[in-house]
This record gives sequence, structure tokens and C-alpha cells, in this order.
Amino acid sequence: MRIVTQMAVAYGADLLCGDPRWFPHPVKFIGRTALALEAPLRRHIANAQLAGIVAVAIVVGGTTVLTVTALSVGYRVHPWAGDAVSILLLYTTFATRDLAAHAMAVYRTLKRHDLGAARELVSRIVGRDTEALDEAGVVRAAVESVAENTVDGVTAPLFFAALGGPVLALAYKAASTLDSTFGYKNERYLHFGWASARLDDIAAWLPSRLTLPLISLAAMFTGARPLAAWRLGMRDCRKHASPNSGFGEAAVAGALGIQLGGALFRHGSRVELPTMGEPVEMLRAGHIRRAVLLMLVTSLLAGILFVLLRWLAGGMR
Repeated sequence: MRIVTQMAVAYGADLLCGDPRWFPHPVKFIGRTALALEAPLRRHIANAQLAGIVAVAIVVGGTTVLTVTALSVGYRVHPWAGDAVSILLLYTTFATRDLAAHAMAVYRTLKRHDLGAARELVSRIVGRDTEALDEAGVVRAAVESVAENTVDGVTAPLFFAALGGPVLALAYKAASTLDSTFGYKNERYLHFGWASARLDDIAAWLPSRLTLPLISLAAMFTGARPLAAWRLGMRDCRKHASPNSGFGEAAVAGALGIQLGGALFRHGSRVELPTMGEPVEMLRAGHIRRAVLLMLVTSLLAGILFVLLRWLAGGMR
């Protein structure tokens, strides 16, 4: 079975099933392994930055070896078994359904005028204080989560799946998970998490930049603002502290005619962030639904584009 067919089946499975809680998801295992490695590596390696580099090598290298082994065993049993393993592994790298589901849960709760429940739901997908958010603040948080995770959970895994099948896709997910686990600029992880953060920055560099024009194109099919997505995306994409996250966020802000970024609170402290986009429209619950639709269409366009690029490179298998 061609990798293109495997990607299509895996992507469809993600849209249908998402990430059931009972499923032994590899990303959860990767995260737990990374956390389990931290203490012994810090004990045995005095230099925190070097210890973090070793953690990255073990986690990404181990993920790659296990993926190659699983595929090899599957194909030795039977070609169909190998295809099934490949599809299953690819399926675990996509997060389209879960990203949409979490955001839409916030949207439906706001439509019921239950602000307290919406604050609690949005707290599960953002790293900021949500207890005092008004409706606009909840909407902003949800839209920003969808926009930022369009790269991490959707376009980047599709890119690496098209480029190198489940091996590269899972290697990317390992790098992304390490960044989510250790990539913080605080006292504990400033040095230990350096390699995790840098690897994720490098891995997502090209997919994030391809995501901006894809969101702009998706805006044409969703009744949004394609020209504003491109113009404001290009203008504001580098305002974000992350070298990659701003591309999706700025493009979504432009497409929806809203302003994202600005002040927020983390652990009780006010943080001032640059703004992206222009406040043509006031933030309201409907923008969450529109952001989700934009993400879904972007994911379909990304899959088509990356498969086409693979075909042009002569690597349809």
C-alpha cells in the first residue's frame, strides 16, 4: 500500500475517532519516558544542558528505533500487517479531531452562556490563568490554541508523514512532546530544556511557514479573509516569542478579522504579549467555530500539498 493511501486512511481515522482516552497513545508514552529520564540524567550528568541533549537523543532516537522495529516486524508477518502498523502509527501523529473537539466544547458551552464552565474547559488547552477571563478572553484563548496547534498537531505531522512516513512523523512528535515537556524558559528548564526547544524550533521551521499560505488559501473556502490572512500574517508572524508559532496565529487573526495576543496572566503575573491582526470584529463565540473550520480546511489542503510535493519528488511510495 502506498504511503499516500496510508496517510489518507490514518487521517480519516483521526477525524472519526480522535484520541480515545483508553488508547495507549505513543505520545503519552514519549512524554512519560522523557519525565522519567530527567532525574537520573540530572544526577549522572552535572551539566544541565548536556543532560538535556542526552534526553533528546534517547527519546527521539528511541522513538525512531521502536517505530522502525514495529514496521519491520509488521511487514515480515505480512504486507497487510505492515500496512496496518503503518496506518496505526500515522494515526497517532495527527490531532485534528481532538483539537477541533476541545475548541468546540468551549464554543458550545459559551453558546449556553455558561462562562464558568467555558473557563474550565479552555484551561485544559492553554497555559494561562483562566479563572477571571470574560467571554472575549475565553474566545481569544481558544482561537489562539487552535491557531498555534494547527502547526504542531496538524500540518507538521502531515508534512513529515508525507516526507518519511510514520518514522519521521513520530520522530517529529517526539521532538514536539519534548518541547512541551521541557521547553520552558524558567529556572528549572532554561538549560535542561534548551535542546528540546531548539530541536522543535528546527523541526517546525518549514511546516510553520507553509502553514501561513495554506491558512490564507483555506480562508477562500470558508468565507473568511484570504488577503488579510496573507497580509497580516506576513506582517505579524514574527512578533511571537516562538520562531514558528506566530505564522499560524497571525494568519488566523487576519483571516477572521480579529486581534489575538496582548495581555494575559500566568501564575498570577501579568504578561504583555505582542498583538497580531486587527480588531475588525469584536471577539465572540462564533470565532471559535470559524477558527476550527479554518483549521480543518487547512489540514485537507496541507495533506494535498504535501502528497503532491512527494509525488513531484518521485517518492509516491
